[in-house]
Amino acid sequence: MTHKNAVITGIGLISGLGVGAQANWQALAEGRRSPVDTESFAPYPVHPAPQIDWSGQIPRRGDQRQMEPWQRLGTFAAGLALDDAAIKGDEALTGTMDMIVAAAGGERDVAVDTMILSGVAGGRNDADVLVNEVLTSELRPTLFLAQLSNLLAGNISIVHKVTGSSRTFMGEEGAGMSALETAVARIRAGQSTHALVGAAYNCEHPDMLLGFETGQLLMRGDWRPVAERDGAKGGGIVPGSGAVFLVIEEQEHAAARSARAHARIGPVATDAGDPAEDKVRGRLERLAERSGIGRADMVVSAASGIAARGATERAFLAHRCADKPARVIANLTGHLREAQFPLAVAAGALALSNGATIAPTDSATERAADGAPSAVGVIGLGHASAEAMVLLERAGDTS
Repeated sequence: MTHKNAVITGIGLISGLGVGAQANWQALAEGRRSPVDTESFAPYPVHPAPQIDWSGQIPRRGDQRQMEPWQRLGTFAAGLALDDAAIKGDEALTGTMDMIVAAAGGERDVAVDTMILSGVAGGRNDADVLVNEVLTSELRPTLFLAQLSNLLAGNISIVHKVTGSSRTFMGEEGAGMSALETAVARIRAGQSTHALVGAAYNCEHPDMLLGFETGQLLMRGDWRPVAERDGAKGGGIVPGSGAVFLVIEEQEHAAARSARAHARIGPVATDAGDPAEDKVRGRLERLAERSGIGRADMVVSAASGIAARGATERAFLAHRCADKPARVIANLTGHLREAQFPLAVAAGALALSNGATIAPTDSATERAADGAPSAVGVIGLGHASAEAMVLLERAGDTS
């Protein structure tokens, strides 16, 4: 079977490093870490979102008001990606564009959650009864509707007129991996010509931190680079707020409209299963063969910060990619959950399109690159499960 080539023609990117692909690239090229807030959610450090003028991509105030922050982040980043691909406003293109979004549920009502947790902490041993009592009397139906995962895709459709097929995946980091895998696979198989794919995450909300901390996954105290979090208090995740959307096109489709391509993207190889280290290593070896990551000049890692998963990833890279400089994107941006793997892909694509290298994100563990890469491998291990790899290459002329 002959596969079509898929290229990345649009990058919409928001992280603590800044708003837009260019602002983020400048920070990546310098190895500059985004600000860390150690006070607002103490003892947990977070990488907050930058200041954003929402009207730049969401012009109607009414649309802004009815979105929660994660939806605004995603809708804004989607608009940036469409702008970058020179598609925004062209309804002939947006009307036939597929959309694949990775999303969690919306941001919960903190007051209602606090009532339930306070009741349990106060000695009630009938938690199931308590939950039903509080939810039936306190939870507003309109708030529940606002938390539906597919509302991010819905808002993008409304604001940016992206009205082709729409899919929303759930499942933390694995959702972002699967969203990219599906978009690229459809394009390579000739089932789609252009797609908008990505995710958003707002870590600056108590329930987002609670979800991680119930598993004792959040790092506490002062910030440390990912490679040094094994001995840190708590878990290893330092979350970050942001959003990443990519426009991925069939190469001939991009050439027909004289679109610039940031990078050519190969098949996204994903897997998940038994978390035992030997099982994970076996899956990583198979993903390496499927993705062709061994041909890369540089590797960008979407590591979460969880020590055990990070150690497994580093051991794999030392075995399969020892001669390739690696960059751990979470050292600069924090962990963006569903958006983390798309973020690493965006970083690799920006390095290729700018003809330059990403600076070391941790001077103690990462070495300088010999020159600009011609191919970048991206690897991601979710904090608990899911693994993915993909090879990005210089696109050259899309024709």
